[in-house]
This record gives sequence, structure tokens and C-alpha cells, in this order.
Amino acid sequence: MLLFDIDRVRANVRKATTEDLLDRVTVYRAALEEAAVPVILQELMTRGVDAAAIVDHEARRGTTVRDESGAARPCARCRLPAVVVEWGWHRWFGRVPVFPRRFLLCNEHRSQQDASEAR
Repeated sequence: MLLFDIDRVRANVRKATTEDLLDRVTVYRAALEEAAVPVILQELMTRGVDAAAIVDHEARRGTTVRDESGAARPCARCRLPAVVVEWGWHRWFGRVPVFPRRFLLCNEHRSQQDASEAR
């Protein structure tokens, strides 16, 4: 079992980008330790981000793919929240298609056809 280390959380939050902190406090909030939320909110206020900007960020993220516990799932290719589930090929050494599988993808990595239909 890992113990919660508030100093480590503060150091991590100071190094994170504002976009990452906004994602953590909105779409990834269900997966956070409760004690980490005030630390993130304080850092956002220090950076000049107000409550309206946080609400706006959450609205811009839109619907996200969530697991059974309600936590947002990340994209298979980056750290952004996944917004779609698409089928693709699991590739051996990144080249040879082996079997089909589901991929969780963000708006940036979703297929172009799917993205154009959403607009």
C-alpha cells in the first residue's frame, strides 16, 4: 500500500502544465486522492486560473470514456482523456497486424472519419 505524500504531490503539481492540472481537477478528479484536489486548485489560482475557467475547461472536454468506478480513461496514445472507443489492429513490433482490439482515443487521435461526423 502506498502512503499519500503531500509534499510529493505539491512538487508534482508545481511541475505540471496548466492544461494537465485542469484535466486532473475536472475529468480525472474521480481518480484523485481527496487531499490532492485543494493542492491542484491552489496551484491553478496561483497561475491565474479562476473557477469559471475550470468550468469552461470541463465543458470543452465534453463526454469522456469512463471506467466502472466513474474515472475518466486516458487516450491510448497520449495522456488526454479518451472520448471514443475505436477498433484497430494490435500490431506485432508495431508493424504486423495480429488481432483486432479496442482503442480508447482522444479527440486528437480519433479517426478522421469519426471526427468529421462528430462536427
